[in-house]
Amino acid sequence: MSLFRPRTVDPETRRPRAWPARFRRQRLLIVGCGDVGARVVRQAVPRRGVQLLALSSQPQRLAALRTQGLAVLSGNLDQPHSLRRLAGWAHRVLHLAPPGADAGALDLRTRTLVQALRRGRQPLQLAYGSTSGVYGNRHGALLRETDIVAPATDRARRRVHAEQTLRRWGRQGLGQPAISILRIPGIYAPDRPQGTPRERLLRGTPALQPQDDSYSNHIHADDLARACWLALWRGRPQRIVHVNDDARLKMGDYFDLAADLYGLPRPPRISLAAAREQLSPMLLSFMQESRQLDNRRLKQELGLVLRYPTPEQGLLPRQPLQSASC
Repeated sequence: MSLFRPRTVDPETRRPRAWPARFRRQRLLIVGCGDVGARVVRQAVPRRGVQLLALSSQPQRLAALRTQGLAVLSGNLDQPHSLRRLAGWAHRVLHLAPPGADAGALDLRTRTLVQALRRGRQPLQLAYGSTSGVYGNRHGALLRETDIVAPATDRARRRVHAEQTLRRWGRQGLGQPAISILRIPGIYAPDRPQGTPRERLLRGTPALQPQDDSYSNHIHADDLARACWLALWRGRPQRIVHVNDDARLKMGDYFDLAADLYGLPRPPRISLAAAREQLSPMLLSFMQESRQLDNRRLKQELGLVLRYPTPEQGLLPRQPLQSASC
């Protein structure tokens, strides 16, 4: 059963009755309403004319999501039959759900979501939260959105597959949604679970020595939420946008900055050879991927003015994000 209800006909005039107010509003579906999705909700709730629906597969979270001002639909991207009610409901879709971890290089969840959304009236716009990890290691090069992808792990290959699935849908002719791909680097925020390097610094986890160190990219979670919101309204069709701040920091410099701000010792520096012996393969894979991201599209096309242009402004707690123009 679709959540979209057809208009009825006035028996006297034989004309369709006007939509009830709740159906004249723009309807936004958030798929994957975790920390970033909740921040997007805080952007949307004070804005009249937007009706929110969150898709959640976690029954224990339904009540908490409703208190944030969302209608909630219980559904699971791993269970296609649970998504039938999505057909035709949303004008705009924010897709933040991660791929499943057991599908190799494929993101079957995104494929399932597209199949569900295509059954009814097509959304006008869909924004997808991807990752800058699709580029792999570029040895510190400055990348634009037109550079080719070179994913080095299945984790990144799943994101490439999701991007391709969505962009293929958007290219299928008139009436298809405008697809915005947001390539997102490391997300941080003091009020985000594990959102700063503080715990890493307290553990004394080492960083690479300068000659072996890699460039890393970051975005504050609040700025990311604002970028997601803008992409839903201003995103150009089939467009990729880097969502990162203005900093040009190597990873060790980022940890040094955080240590100085928190009054903690800076992390020890070790060689790449020593890191291969001491650190986990997953952590090492992140530390060995070096790239810089150009963010001009973020500012020029989406019109985002960064609230936290560098981690120096964002790593310390600040007043909670208020509803504001982006």
